[in-house]
Amino acid sequence: MTTTPVAARPATYREVFAVGQFRVLFGSYTLFLIGETVRMLALSVIVYTATGSPLMSALAYAAGFLPYALGGTLLLAFADRWPPRTVMVGYEVLRTAVSAVLAAGLLPVPAMLALVFVTGVPSAVASASRTALLPDLLEGDRYVLGRAVFSMAAGGTQVLGFAAGGMLIAAVGAPGVLWITAATCLASAGISETWQVNRALLRRPAVRALLLAQWLAPALMVGAEGVLVPYAAQVGAPDAAGPLFAAVAAGMFAGNLIVGRLVRPASRERLARPLALALGLPLLGFALHPAPGYAAILLAVSGFGVAYQLALARRFLDAVPETQRGQAFGLLLTGTMTLQGLAAAAGGALGEIAAPALVVTLAGAASAIAVLMSWRTLSPTP
Repeated sequence: MTTTPVAARPATYREVFAVGQFRVLFGSYTLFLIGETVRMLALSVIVYTATGSPLMSALAYAAGFLPYALGGTLLLAFADRWPPRTVMVGYEVLRTAVSAVLAAGLLPVPAMLALVFVTGVPSAVASASRTALLPDLLEGDRYVLGRAVFSMAAGGTQVLGFAAGGMLIAAVGAPGVLWITAATCLASAGISETWQVNRALLRRPAVRALLLAQWLAPALMVGAEGVLVPYAAQVGAPDAAGPLFAAVAAGMFAGNLIVGRLVRPASRERLARPLALALGLPLLGFALHPAPGYAAILLAVSGFGVAYQLALARRFLDAVPETQRGQAFGLLLTGTMTLQGLAAAAGGALGEIAAPALVVTLAGAASAIAVLMSWRTLSPTP
């Protein structure tokens, strides 16, 4: 196992974006995120409008996450066997076709959700291939900052995606938004021994602990996102759903920007515990049924806490064998997306019998408990 030394100073964005291949990968990833954000919002709104069910709306949102369970279990070996560009382009072509079918409006709601789920199974391989390229392109603390840039892209494009998605739905309707998603898929495509290995990785105590530390707390927090559409409707501001989602993404963007760029590498590790607690504790404020503005602030602080994962990025890279990086990162993404999808669905199911504010509060408490369970793993390395 090769150990990556802790850098004496943080890397800079200039150093990261000076790598041409990283710029191409970043551009492709940004287009991918824009398309996914717009599609998830459009599909969730379509389903909630058609059914009036918080559970069905949450399942529409979760349909983008849950396929990782099957893909991560059955297909991740191909992340290390197939050329990354072939995998990513092929998956974008598949997403284009799915978005076109959804936009045509020929399927009932259950069939739409099934289509998104089944065709999303290869997403684990595509995401693993993309992430596994980073250590080859960026070294030392540039790798950590590169991860931060990707996370910032996730937050920033979601802010834009949710905001633009709401306006586009009003302007061209949900089918039109899905056609736009198909276009972003094509643009992204233009730019750019599974179970055995997973089991071997999970048998490594250090890898297993780091995976759980990065999986559980954020996933449980996403349980709150599963009921944001019903929560906005309950407080009399149904149009606030998009801004509430965007507040989480904005917090993620700010957290990765500040912690990734302005905080020294050693200090990041010392901040892991308080940042991780920030994921869930602000959500306890939903017990007071805050108005949309205050709710957005609480969600933004919660999103900021996601930056705790930057403190674990270098340690996770050091803990996995270099020959299994593709599957290791794929396993990380698989667990993340699967658990987030399950948590969102569970939040929606609970929303059928409990008030959305209570669901958000419980999600925050569960996230904080998960952090306490990983307290030792989140401690700074000697």
